[in-house]
Amino acid sequence: MALPPKWYQFLIGLFASIGSFNYGYDLGIIAQVVASDSFDTKFKPNEDQTGLVVSLFTAGAFFGAFLAGYSGDLIGRRATIGVASAVFVLGGCLQAGGQNIGYLQAGRFIGGIGVGCMCMIVPLYQAELAHPSIRGRITALQQFMLGVGALCASWIGYGCYTGFASDDDRQWRVPLGLQNIPAGILGLLIFMFPESPRWLIDNGKTEEGLQILANLHAHGNKDDPWVKVEFEQIQEALTHEHDHSAKTWGELFKNKSNFRRIFICVALQCATQMTGVSAIQYYSPTIFGQIGLSTEETLKYQAINSIIALVGQFLCMLFIDRLGRRWPLISANVFNAFCFLAGMILLQQFPPGSVNSPRSAQIGFIATTWLFNFSFSAACGPLSWIVPAEVFNTATRSRGVSLATMASFAMNTMIGQVTPKAMTDVGWKFYILFVVCNFANAIFFWALLPETSKVPLEAMDNLWENAPWFVPTMRRKDYLAELEHEVEDVNEKNQVLATSAHIGEVKD
Repeated sequence: MALPPKWYQFLIGLFASIGSFNYGYDLGIIAQVVASDSFDTKFKPNEDQTGLVVSLFTAGAFFGAFLAGYSGDLIGRRATIGVASAVFVLGGCLQAGGQNIGYLQAGRFIGGIGVGCMCMIVPLYQAELAHPSIRGRITALQQFMLGVGALCASWIGYGCYTGFASDDDRQWRVPLGLQNIPAGILGLLIFMFPESPRWLIDNGKTEEGLQILANLHAHGNKDDPWVKVEFEQIQEALTHEHDHSAKTWGELFKNKSNFRRIFICVALQCATQMTGVSAIQYYSPTIFGQIGLSTEETLKYQAINSIIALVGQFLCMLFIDRLGRRWPLISANVFNAFCFLAGMILLQQFPPGSVNSPRSAQIGFIATTWLFNFSFSAACGPLSWIVPAEVFNTATRSRGVSLATMASFAMNTMIGQVTPKAMTDVGWKFYILFVVCNFANAIFFWALLPETSKVPLEAMDNLWENAPWFVPTMRRKDYLAELEHEVEDVNEKNQVLATSAHIGEVKD
């Protein structure tokens, strides 16, 4: 018995999101690696070398995200995922087998290139295969599987740290080597899954694209009403894109509306990194150690922390369309600031090496970290990807999202590089940076970020061209009135598609 089309699409999207799993795993496992006794004994790294081990991964991802925008159009979505997986495995092998710190750093950079490619191309592949009624759910797998990867990394790292002797290199080689398994499976099996029908049609393979569209949505029936309407809409959209797409990166900045969106999205990604999430994720043993916790305790608490993050990401998937974008982001940043403020006070009152650190202070510090992580995972992290994906028009979306993603990796790299030295040199005062940045983020988004929830993609240009820069002076009902006529036109055009989609629902 054949799978219902939507289950078939969901399972394809789930398999492709192994790329996101690898990203979450690698981000999560590095904290255990640099904290391992055997790692420190073998390499004896200083703060700068440790920072490079962490930050070169996201530096590579910066370039990978840029390259994926070209390779995805040139060789296709599947081939890009396959090549990215192979590059990631090469980097993973260098990391796991490294005999000196240079090998490990090179492996981190190469693995980062692979992950950067996957982070860019996997959501595109998922969205282009999915039925409109479940597209959000399928593309949300990117963030959710990232959390699953971090969860696995936390518990695998904890198990290897406690299961191997302190002088055994397997304490850090095994967790670094295990990341190659899912990446290898993804790279080998991705070609058993369909190529994006949109890419095929765009590259002159019209009949093959139509057949895959039918396989995805109608058990291979090319005469299905929904398949016919979708096929026609893809052709119309591609014609429009070819006529109106920006031919160079510079053209994105000539239009005031486009520049405003790029400015907001790049700022959003940078602000997300300046919440302090990467510092905690990468260097939790160092940070927790300042309050008197052992490395083993830290890794255990960080593993529990990853479960909390997963809960937050799941709740975001359930409620973000009801709550909107603007106020969850503002509220979460304010809450983050208070969490860091509480942690800073605890570190100041009970400094590193203090013999009088009470257990209550340690519990309080752990609680502030967990609360911050839940807040970040429920709003800041997911919205840093949701907002850029929905504010751009068709002509600028790929380049706009690419710029925002590159900004995220650039800031991530900087935080990864400076954190170990900052924690050593200034200790608890480093937390002042994140307290200030979270409060500043909240004010920035309150002032400049319009609400984009429930605004049709076709009406985004209208919103960003007419909304004032200082958003609090704008009343939502005012611009909704301006959009009303445009929304009616969109609804009328989509009526046939909605009817055909209902037919598909009945079939499923």
